[in-house]
Amino acid sequence: MISRDDVAAAAQRLGDRVVRTPVITSEVLDAAAGAQMFFKAENLQRIGAFKARGAQHAVLRLTAIERARGVITYSSGNHAQAVALAAQRHAIRADIVMPTDAPAIKRDAVLAMGAHVHYAGTTSPERHAAALELAAETGGVIIEPFDHEDIIAGQGTATQELLEDVRDLDALVVPVGGGGLIAGACLASEGTATSIYAVEPIGCDAMGQSIAAGERVAVDPGPTIADGLKPSRVGALNFEIARQRLEGCLTVDDDEIGGALVKLLLATKILVEPSGAAGLAAALRGLPGRPERIGVILSGGNVAPDVLARLLGR
Repeated sequence: MISRDDVAAAAQRLGDRVVRTPVITSEVLDAAAGAQMFFKAENLQRIGAFKARGAQHAVLRLTAIERARGVITYSSGNHAQAVALAAQRHAIRADIVMPTDAPAIKRDAVLAMGAHVHYAGTTSPERHAAALELAAETGGVIIEPFDHEDIIAGQGTATQELLEDVRDLDALVVPVGGGGLIAGACLASEGTATSIYAVEPIGCDAMGQSIAAGERVAVDPGPTIADGLKPSRVGALNFEIARQRLEGCLTVDDDEIGGALVKLLLATKILVEPSGAAGLAAALRGLPGRPERIGVILSGGNVAPDVLARLLGR
């Protein structure tokens, strides 16, 4: 099992290859939540999401021989962009398997960075199977989207920075898809009194159901505007880390997510994607125990213009 030391080592390796994103505050949103909130703005990260951290770290850890074989990944969007950028920076080939319904804004960004895009179904298992076939054909190295030590350690650097910049957080809310960000947050917060909460869309709560069952549970993800938070199962390593540290798992609906996105935009002039607003949605509803100082990770900002227009219209 990896530890907080691995997150610290990842931060050293990454250096200025990633952005030390700012922490944003808002008196308006604090009043709405009845707590002081500190927003880690990963929407301002390279490629507009925290995924740049894990992907860059994983590619840095490859050997020269592995890099020569090229990299492969499977992703609904942000991890795809992150791997494409890391590959571009190291001048290596990247093959990305995306869902057939991937948002155009994310697909186009991947193509613009020179990656080769392949399409496979609408679920993570379908994309994973296609990636394995590509790896068998080309010899490329698969960069897992969330279930890998190097990815988790890289993602954990976001929480490490937040805890360095803001002392004595009572709670931290983290949106959960495959679990890389929450696992990294659990590691980075080892030895602190900060309670960690996972936040998932209703019907896509693979982590919540897994924690309740005491083992990984597969779900059939329902429809949600938070397209980055709907894998059918969280990663095995992610689950093992999270189950030891999580205070609780929360669910939010699409109305709450959309409302949080719009409130954040109007109050702070910060634009996030629906997945990135899930943590704020939970904080606005109210966390167990009513913590006074809450960290909120805004995981990404790659929202499709039509989705944004629809939410603003509502």
